[in-house]
This record gives sequence, C-alpha cells and structure tokens, in this order.
Amino acid sequence: MILLNGRIITQDRAGGIATAMLVQGDSIVAVGTDDQILQLAPVGDERVDLTGWTVVPGLVDAHLHLQWYAQTLDWVDLLGVNSLGRALALVQARVSATPAGEWVLGRGWNQNLWPDKRFPAAIDLDAVAPDHPVYLIAHSGHASWVNSLALRRADLGAGRADPPGGEIQRDQTGRLTGILLEDAAMNLVQDIIGDPPVAQVADAIRRALPFFWKAGVTGVHCMDRWIAFEALQLLHSNRELGLRVVKYLPLDHLEEAIGLGLRSGDGDEWLRIGGVKLFADGALGVRTALMLAPYEGEPENRGIATLQPEALHHYSRQASGAGLAVAVHAIGDRANRWTLDALEKVPSVAAVPHRIEHVQLIDPQDAGRFAAHNITASMQPVHAPSDMMMADEHWGARSCHAYAFRDLIQSGARLAFGSDAPVEPFDPLIGIHAAVTRRRLDGRPGPEGWYPEQRLTATQALAGFTLGAAQAAGVDHLLGRLISGYKADLVVLDQDILTIDPDAIPLTRVRGTMIGGRWVKPLG
Repeated sequence: MILLNGRIITQDRAGGIATAMLVQGDSIVAVGTDDQILQLAPVGDERVDLTGWTVVPGLVDAHLHLQWYAQTLDWVDLLGVNSLGRALALVQARVSATPAGEWVLGRGWNQNLWPDKRFPAAIDLDAVAPDHPVYLIAHSGHASWVNSLALRRADLGAGRADPPGGEIQRDQTGRLTGILLEDAAMNLVQDIIGDPPVAQVADAIRRALPFFWKAGVTGVHCMDRWIAFEALQLLHSNRELGLRVVKYLPLDHLEEAIGLGLRSGDGDEWLRIGGVKLFADGALGVRTALMLAPYEGEPENRGIATLQPEALHHYSRQASGAGLAVAVHAIGDRANRWTLDALEKVPSVAAVPHRIEHVQLIDPQDAGRFAAHNITASMQPVHAPSDMMMADEHWGARSCHAYAFRDLIQSGARLAFGSDAPVEPFDPLIGIHAAVTRRRLDGRPGPEGWYPEQRLTATQALAGFTLGAAQAAGVDHLLGRLISGYKADLVVLDQDILTIDPDAIPLTRVRGTMIGGRWVKPLG
C-alpha cells in the first residue's frame, strides 16, 4: 500500500515531515516524498491519496481500565451529573427497569459537582431503591456509594472494623453512611457482586473496540483486574483483540504471576505483560490522596496510605526480582515521595521501566528523581483541567506543582500519557488539548489556562501519546514513530494538530485509523 499526498509527522529523531509512505504487510517499508516512494513501489500496489491530510503515529492510551470502560457502557452513567437529585433520578429509572433483588450498578458520581459538596449516603439511595442492592463507583474510582441492602448483603454493620488501606465511612453516631473509601473497603461489596464470566468480559471489550478506533487509539496500557487479562487472552487467541495491549497485573495476583513465570515484556506485539500494579494512596476527589501537609481546612486529614513504605519496598523488590516492572498509583506528594524512595532501591527490569501512575502532585525537590532513576511518569493530561477547582480547594497554593508536565520534562523525565478512562474520556485529542492549554473545552479558567507555566507544546503532548507510551512499554523500537521497520500503526487527521490553534485540536476529525497495516477505521 502506498500513501501519497499527505503530511506525515514521522517523529524521527530529526523531526522530519514526509508526504508519502510505503506499507508492506504490517510494517512500514519507507517514508519520503511522493516521487521517492513511487519509485520504490512496484506496479499494481494499492495507492491511497491522503488529500493533504495529516498522519501521526498510532495514538496510545498509556493508562486506562479497558474492562471497566467496556462493562460500564451498560451501567448507570453519573458522569458530570451536577446534583444529588439528578443522580437519584437516574438510579430510580434503572431500578424501575430491573427485577427486584438484582444489583443496580453505576459509576461516575462526583459530590464536588453538587451544590453542597457533601458525600451522599445509603439513606438517599434507600428512598429510590429499597428492594435492589445498589453499588455506584465514584468518578475517581476510589470510593463507592451503596445502599442499605448492599451493606446487608455484604454483612457490613457498625461493628465492622476498617480494612487495612481502606475506610468504611461512619457518621458521628458510628452508623455506616454507605460510602466506602479505597479498594480495600470497596471490595467488601465488590466481592459479593463477583466478576462476570470471562467470555462476557471479552464480549464487552470486543463491542467497545470501535469506540477506540474512531478516536484514533491503536494501543492501550490496561490496569484492570486479573479477569481482564484472561479476557484479553481469549480475544487474542481468537484473533479478535483489535488493539495492541500492554497488561499490568494486580498486586493480589503477584504470587500467581511469579509462579507462572510471567515477566515484563512477555507476549507478542498484540498482547504483552507490562508488570504489576500497586497502589500507594487514594484520590484527590475523595480526599484520600496521601499528602505531606494536611488538606486545606482539614488539619487532621493527610489522606490514606494504601501501602506503607515498607510494603511498597517489599512488593517492588519481590516483583522486580522476578523480572516484573512495577507501576505504582501515587497521587499525593507524600505518596509520590514514598514511591520514588521504594523504586530507587529496587533493581531495574531490562524489558520495561518502572513507572508511577498519575503523579498528580509532586514536591519540587522530587521532580528530578524520575530521570535520575529511569522511572516513567505516567500521567493523564485531562485530569489537570478536570480537577483544577478541586485541587485549588483542597491543595491550595500547592497546586502550582500539580500535574507538573513541564517541570518533569525539563528535569529529563519520560512522560507517557493516558486518560484513566472511564474516569475521563479516552479521546487522545482532548488529552493533547489539555496538555497544551490547561483549559477545559469550554475555555475555563481563561485564555492562559490553569498554572500556564506547566503547559506543553503540541509536539511534546503528541509524543506523550505515541513515543513516550512506546518507551514506557519497552516497544519504542517498533512503535511511536513512522519510519522504516516500524509497525504500520497510524492515524489520519483532517488538521495538523502541531500547527493549528490549540482550541481547534479537539475539533479535529480522525479520518482513518490503521493498526498493523489494516484500516480498522476506514479512510474517509
């Protein structure tokens, strides 16, 4: 296949721009001018006129929850709902269509968007769902809101102690409120619901694939549970995977992974092992991110440590000693410091570098430690404008070091960009816009953006979703550039996102998506 008459952003080391490309099988044979490529191509090859459109390397989401996103397409959607009353109305509508006694599941609620910003309670849900157990995951993924029937099904009463690394929220009288903070507490109900069959998870992922192709996503780094790994293996064995997936395995299966002899980099170009996922703390929205100083207005609250420093070091050493890189969720500045302390002391893994997920608040003295120890900063640019008002409210002046993309790049750190979908939309163009402008799509907080000194160039932001993601997965010899010998993963855009007004980036249309030399979103 010959692609002609385009603007091909190769991301080669010289920053070259080509107009044509020769693809054979699943790989790129050559890039250059139209005349150069036509001279190389034999008569009869398929010729595609790009009509001046821009071509970029395949866009990779370096942190999302593929199973969670796919399954929750059928859940009650509370994302962006701006009041408790509206959230309850949506739950009630689902209850009315669900047989009594069956679970009602939902996700996306965010009390910070509601007028009084208070956490909701089980009693609120009881009014609309007295006969259905309800389990609703917060926007952040770090809290769940359940009703009284769900608490009873999980055998949770006022006398139940908080699990290590989690909190069963109680009111002033000691009564359970219906809010469960962090996985350790959330799983007390989640485990009662149980996982669906592997085939059902695989089917949900299969049905979700066209949404990714439409957005120009050719690969993802998946942070879901073990069952997602099984579902991905099933899809792969049936040649139905449809995305290049780097899978990170949950900590509670570390022993099993080691016993099976799994290593970072194992697999093939479609499905490979990234490493093991750990959690150092919680999240900003529910104020469980682990902080060096207290939250604004909450002198007793410094967040929740889901793993203490000794445990972080122990599991990191155990994993890396067995050839598994670690990816550690760390949002607060104390969590990031503890994680850096741990990763600096453990062996590196040749195939895949260690990484920290989110890096939402970093103390300035810690920024240079990423490059010094070859640790990837896996970040989600869309979190910056999405979370800016919460950050200002709960972190105050410290927010000048929140989502510090430029500080990290200038320190030499490698950035890999993602979305954390379904927490945020997985559209990479929205992520690039966020990194470049630090503004919401509606223009807030103003022309300069939120802490504009942390803005990136469009070239840097694109690299985070392409070459940076490939480097984080140890596949930058195959992906992340459009040059000879690399896989033919590419996206055709109707505008050059490197040169247009940044406000036009989210309006750019994906005209075609190719993975391994095959159009998964046909050109048009």
